[in-house]
Parts: sequence; C-alpha cells; structure tokens
Amino acid sequence: MRYFLLIALIIVYVIPSFSQEVNSFDVDNNQIREYIQKYKKDIRGPYRDLRWFCDDGTFNMPKEPCGDDVGGVQRARYKEEVIALSETSHVYLGQILSTTNFDKFWDQENYHSRMKQYQLEKYLKSIDDGWINRRAQYYRGALQVEDEEAWGKDFFIWLLKDEEVLEKHFYMVRQAIKDIPHAGDDNVAQLMRSQSKVIAEEYEPFMDLRIKIHGQPQRTDIAKVEAFKKDNDTKLTPSLKKEFNELIKTMNKYFAPVKISALSSYLETVTNAEIKTTVTNFIEANENGTAEENIEGASDLMWYIRNEITNEDSAIGRLALMDLSLKLENIIIKKLDDYSNENLDSLIDKICYLSTAAAASGYTEIWEWEQIAGSIQKTQNDSLTLQELDDFLVAARKQLEWGTSINKAVYDDVVGVYQNFEPLVHGFLDDKIRGSVALPLGNAIGKLGTFISNESSLNNRVFSLSNQSHIHGINPGYAFGKLVVVDGNAEGLDVDAKNIYVFERPPSDLKPVAGLLTVSEGNLVSHLQLLARNLGIPNAAISNDNFLALKEHNGENIFYAVSNKGTVIIKPEAEMTPEEHKLFSAGAVRNVDMVTVPLDKINLEQTSILNLRDVNSASSGIYCGPKAANLGQLKQNFPDEVVEGFVIPFGIFFEHMKQTIPGGEVSYWEYLTSVFAKADKMKENGASSDEIEKFELAELAKLRALILEMPLLPAFVEDLEDSFSNILNGEIGEVPVFLRSDTNMEDLKNFTGAGLNLTLFNVAPKDEIIQGIKTVWASPYTERSFKWRQKILNNPENVYPSIVAIPGVNNDYSGVMITKGVTSNRNDEITVAFSRGVGGAVDGQAAEAWSIRNNGTYKLISPAREPSYKALSKTGGTVTKLSTFEKPILNRKNMSQLQDFSKELIQTMTAKGMEGPYDVELGFENDKLWLFQVRPYVENKNAKSSTYLESITPKVDTSKSIPLNIKL
Repeated sequence: MRYFLLIALIIVYVIPSFSQEVNSFDVDNNQIREYIQKYKKDIRGPYRDLRWFCDDGTFNMPKEPCGDDVGGVQRARYKEEVIALSETSHVYLGQILSTTNFDKFWDQENYHSRMKQYQLEKYLKSIDDGWINRRAQYYRGALQVEDEEAWGKDFFIWLLKDEEVLEKHFYMVRQAIKDIPHAGDDNVAQLMRSQSKVIAEEYEPFMDLRIKIHGQPQRTDIAKVEAFKKDNDTKLTPSLKKEFNELIKTMNKYFAPVKISALSSYLETVTNAEIKTTVTNFIEANENGTAEENIEGASDLMWYIRNEITNEDSAIGRLALMDLSLKLENIIIKKLDDYSNENLDSLIDKICYLSTAAAASGYTEIWEWEQIAGSIQKTQNDSLTLQELDDFLVAARKQLEWGTSINKAVYDDVVGVYQNFEPLVHGFLDDKIRGSVALPLGNAIGKLGTFISNESSLNNRVFSLSNQSHIHGINPGYAFGKLVVVDGNAEGLDVDAKNIYVFERPPSDLKPVAGLLTVSEGNLVSHLQLLARNLGIPNAAISNDNFLALKEHNGENIFYAVSNKGTVIIKPEAEMTPEEHKLFSAGAVRNVDMVTVPLDKINLEQTSILNLRDVNSASSGIYCGPKAANLGQLKQNFPDEVVEGFVIPFGIFFEHMKQTIPGGEVSYWEYLTSVFAKADKMKENGASSDEIEKFELAELAKLRALILEMPLLPAFVEDLEDSFSNILNGEIGEVPVFLRSDTNMEDLKNFTGAGLNLTLFNVAPKDEIIQGIKTVWASPYTERSFKWRQKILNNPENVYPSIVAIPGVNNDYSGVMITKGVTSNRNDEITVAFSRGVGGAVDGQAAEAWSIRNNGTYKLISPAREPSYKALSKTGGTVTKLSTFEKPILNRKNMSQLQDFSKELIQTMTAKGMEGPYDVELGFENDKLWLFQVRPYVENKNAKSSTYLESITPKVDTSKSIPLNIKL
C-alpha cells in the first residue's frame, strides 16, 4: 500500500520553537491498568475497526478504497476510550504511524512524549508477547508495514530538514531512527534480548544463558543456545522449542558477517562530496582490515559523521548518514568478538575506540567529549604509573556515567508516567544501554577497574557482585542497618533513619538515613550531599548493573563502609568482625560530634523588621540566623551583587508565639515547651527513643497546623507593608519575593543544615505572602527538619526561625560554589555546580559541575542532565521550562568571574572572622553575578579520622610502574 503525503490537513510542515514550557496532565493509573488487561484479551486490542484514511480527509469502509486520484491508506481506528485517554492524559496506546500528524508525533511542547511513548511501547511489545496487542498483533489490516515504513521515512525527512533538531536532540533522534521503521530495517539486537528474556521467564534453567546474551553477547553463544536446546529437548514444550528456533534464527541474523563494501549503498542520497569521499576512503581502507583496524576506523568515522552531518544539505542524506552511523556501531559490536584482549595495551585501546563511538552515538554532547577526550587517549608509552592508569579509568568511567545519564534524562519522563500502571517499563532504560556500544564499553572499563584494583589493593568488597570496579565512594563513613533498594521515583518516600538506601536517584527532601548508594555520583554539592558529608553518612556511586544486583539483597541487615580512599565494603551482618560490631555498641564513638546551640546571646526584644543593609555576620544568633546575617555581610562587602531585602527577626516570631492559641488557654510557645517537657518525662520513665520521637512528631504536626492558622499582629502587618514600600520600593502584592527560613540552628561551624527548612519562591499576592510567613515559621517543625537536627544537635527543640525576604532574580542559571576542591581536597581550586534557571544545583538536580584552579585552568566534573528548569514569572510563582544539553551552562567569562570572586570572598570573609572554606549560592543573569547566600562548608572530620576507616584505607604507591604488555 502506497503512502501519500498530499494534504496539509493531515501533515503540517512546521517545527515549533524550542523555548517551551512544560505541560502537565491528569492520569488515572487504575483505569489504564484495566485497559491494558482488557486489550491483551481483545482480538482487536486498542483498535475499533478498519477504515480507509483518504488524503482528502474522508474515511471509507474497508472494501471501498480511496480513489486513485485521491490516495490514502488502510489502517485501524482507535477505540473511543483510547482517543479520550490521549486527549485527557496524553497517554498514547497502540500508536499507528501512518496518517499521524508529524508535528503532533514529534510533540515538542511535551518534551517529545508521544514519540518516546511509541519507542517505549515497542519495547513492551517485544518483551511481553505483543503487550496490549497480544491478540491484536494478528488483527489483519490493522496496520500495513509498508505504510509505516513510508511514513517513517517521510517523518525523518521532515524532521531532519532542521539542523537545530540534530544539534539539540542528537541522541534522542538517533534512538528514534533505530526504533521507528523507515527503510525495511529492524532492531535485531533488541529482538534477540527480548526473545531470550521470554524463554528464561518460561524456562528458568535458561537464565544463565539469558544473562550472558544480555550482558556480553558473542557469536559463540549461538552454539551454546543450540546445545542447550538439544540437551533439554525432552523437557521443552512445543511452543518453547519454537521460541528457541526463533531465537537461534535471530542470533544468526545478528551475528551475520557485515560486508564493509556494502556501506557504499548509504551514500546514494548523500550530496556532500567531502563526506562521500571520507566514507569511501574508510570502505577502501577497511574492507580487508583486522578487527582492531575496523573498530578504530568505524569509531572515527562515527565521530566524523556526528560532527559533519549538518554540512549535508539534504534531509534524506542526513537520514542516510544516521543509518550509516547505526550500522557502523553494529559493525563495532560484532567485530569485538575478534578483537585481541591479551594485554593491558589492547584493553586501553579498546576503551578509547568504544568511548569515541559512544560519544559519536550521542551519549555525550560534542562539547563534553572535547572536554574529556584528552584524558581517554591511546598512549605510545611502554608503561604507565598506577596514578596514570587510574586517571584514565576515572575519565572513561565518567564518560560512561554521562552517557547513561543522558539516556535517563531523555526517557525518564515517559518511564515515570508508565511505571505507575505498567511495571515492565523498568527494563526500558537498561535495554537502551544494552543495545549500544555502551554495553561493551562498560564491560571493558570494568575489566580495567578490576586490574587496577588488584594492582593497588584498592578493592571493593560488596557481597559477590560482578563489575565492582564501577562502585566508588563519595563520602567516608560506616553504617549498619537494613538494605532497602528503591525502584523508580523515590520522591515522597517515607524512610527509616536506621536503614541503608539504594536509589536510582534520591528524593530531594530525603529524611535522615544510615547510609546511601546512588546510581552515578549525582550533584556533589546539593543540599543532600552536603548534609551527608557533614554527618558522616557513607555514600557511594554505583552502576545500573550494580543496582540491579543489589536487589537480591533487599531487606538484609548489612554492614556498609566507605573508606577515605573511596573503597566500599558491604557485607551481611553474619560476616561482621567483632571490631565492626563494636562500632555500633552502646557508648561507641559516633561519626559526628554533637553540637549544643548557645542561646545566651539571642535577643528576642527586636520586634521590628530589619533592613538587610543593617545586619552583618555579628547579627547571627542574636537577631537572626546565619543566612540573613551572612547575606547582610555580603551586601555590605559586595553591594552591587546582592539585592535589597529585609529580615524578620527571631523576636517577631517569638512575639507571635506568645499569643494565646485561639480557643485555648495556653500560648503557642507554652504548647511547644510542654511537648519537650513531656518528652523528657517519657525518657525518665524508660520510654524508648522510637516512642518518644513518635510522640514529638505527632505533637509538632499539631503545632504546625496551629501556626498556619495563627493571626498576625496588626503592628507587624503594618511594618511589613512599610518594608515593602521603603526597602523594596513597591507595594506588598506588587513585588514578588523569596521567603527564606533562617533558623539559629543552621549554617553553623559544625553543622550545615543546608536545605532543611523552607524557601518559598517568588511569592506575589499579599495574602500569599502573609500565609507564606506563617508557613516558613512552621517549617522547622516538620519531620524531616527535626530528624536531621536530632542527628547532630543536643538541643534541637530550641529552634528560632527568622525570615529573609528578597526579590527574585530571574537567573539564566544558578548554583553553588565551594571554595575548595570537593573531590580533590585542594585549597587552590574551587568547585562549582550550576543548573539552568533559579534554585539551581541545591535540590539534587543533575547539575553541570567544574573544578576551577587558581591558575585559571578548569576541568569538567559532570555535565548537566536536567531536562527542565524553573524560571520566575513576573506575576509571581515559577514556570517550568525545557532544557537541552548541546552547550555548556557556564561560559569562560563566568569561570573567570567565579575565580576572581572566590579570591575576594575568602579575603573579605576571613577578615570578618568567618573561617572558610565557604559554600555560596549564586546565579548569573545576562552574565551578571548575583549572590544569595554564604555559609561555612562543613565536612565531617570525625569520619575522616576514624580509626576503623583508616584501617580499611589501603596505602597505595601511585608511582608504581605497570608495563602495558602485561597479560590480562
């Protein structure tokens, strides 16, 4: 059946602007679950009936084709409820491509959700016997393969006309070209993995071979599968035998030799003469080359295509080059079977080739690869030191992490929607990695890591997991507790402080836990990481494979330690040594020193609002918290970089708390003090700490509710209105402000308290500002805030909140600066992390991080991987916008500004008696630097000096020379 593209009513040739705000939809997960189960049993699945879709916009019955002068396609119509679901929830089930509007399928305004859902559903169909089309896959005429392919080709020609699409969305478009039919192609690798998965689920003895095919597929696996089928012949059902035959057929197709000369067919539609010559030269040079020569040449050609594809003027030529890139990747994977792995030199070369191919596949942006490529190069030396080998390993591992994180950034939104009604989607992200050069790259990096670990004695001991070299510590510390592995989105998860948690990505509002492990390092300077480092909570980064392997130990009681060198130990309780048991006995020295916050200097008589200009670091703990005091100090020293603002001091809060609770007999303050008096009495009477905490949290929840309803004193409201007029030069309700909680129990010398209490963004209406003040006052009494304070403070109940009110700056990007090397521990460098928009980097966003040396050199620690960001609305509140990663967030001018400012800050704050290093929140608007907060950067010295942690930290001779011809 031909596919006609004639009528503008059907196809719109307009690609919208990339500056888009994010939409949100209501999804009834229970209803969708019911639909899925119903469609699996329905002979027509999600479809209603067949019709001819004519190019003039009319529909004909199945036996009444569109006229030759009109044209059209025959395909199924969706059930009415499927259409309704797409309209109300933006969930698209059973998508048929032919006749679909290109622009709507690209779905720019919803971060390309519809196209990604098509890819996700294709995966589900491959692993779950057709998924919702379980029976409908045999519904004759529902779709025509040739129509789908013709549509796919026309769609990509439409899409690739815009070179900005390739610049901003290279990885996603390349993956879509792999998944969307457009030239009689198919994803054989995915089919092989899904067929082996289905067999293993039906016949458990096949599981080992299935794991091998998923993790390290080789041509020799064909013979292993054939032998397995023969050995188990009497135990296999007829349907299983058929499935084995199909798998063997697919494996033979996948591992069929590739004729490099056949690649010339991709040049038929390419118009750029230089590109054609380069590809032709590759074919001629590699047609009879060795596996190593083919792999090196193919990876270099892939990178060349990545850089030059927009110099091809024709969209159909660009599509051919993308297909060629995918074919070259396939060649690399197949040729690895014949690659020599006999010594260290060849392993390093392999990692270099595969890293280049991964970058060329879009796993890193061009600018990111340029930053790290110099650290992942072949060497002409005969030997390398352990330090040089480790530097190479760290760079290669970083690039791999960046690649898996871009995969997650692109697809996690649709996985997040679907996981609520279809748990099988959890394998989708992993499948994307396993179908690419990232899989053998990860295996090669793991092999090098194991070699280096053996040579240096820096071995992780994490159960009996494979590929342990991908595990590396972030914060030193030790813990004992139940291991809890959390699948998917963890936001809002109720955690137990006694447990050790494994997250794909930790929630931004995480309450205290005993230990942390996360997939990839994440943002090193987020509030969560700062708290963990401050309190000696062990934290390590792991790979996705490690995450999956740890699921087998979910619920077990374990011992967990991260050494000062970043080595990691995790073992069952039964294997703990007497020394390790002693670490958790009564009276054992804790990882942290408990702190008592002094109250003798606090002045509760200051009951009028203070201009930010009138406070400084000496005001901390007297009139306001350190946040306001230090911001006032910054205002005095850097007046042009700090906005105007005012401070609502402790005294105003206390004055309101002295009011009698409406309808009651005691004041708010008396209620609060009675809670802790009763808690002390419970302790005297032998109540457990859990019972006491449960009582305290229940009573504090009641207090928060009372504070939210608290009447504000008329004199304070008048003072508030005057402060807006006189300090912010606008009426209350007209000037949006940030309301930032600032207690006497944060930003201390030994306790950061970062992010524990509330900041309200860009509040504008008068009633919301008034209610916001009460909400901020109530925030120190939340469960999360109270529990974190309890971890280090002896008197967490003596908390007094002040409030900083400042107008918002609509930053282009914002973030955090630490005036030392966070990972290197060097004092001659700073660490910065920035995200686009406002509130960047502090809430665990996958931020862009750099180390900047005093000599002006800088090094990328991690690129940004946050697909959306917050911007301020002129009328108050925030809007969420979409982001892409093709350009760095910080430019060279910004780097220089940050370096210069850090030097001036250190000199100024030290002179004022505030010891460094410092943790600074700041932002840029049109390259102008704005400052929002400074606090001490607090690390846990007890954890670093722990006798036990020192005992498990190996002494390594990093100058040890390793010959590269050493056999592996």
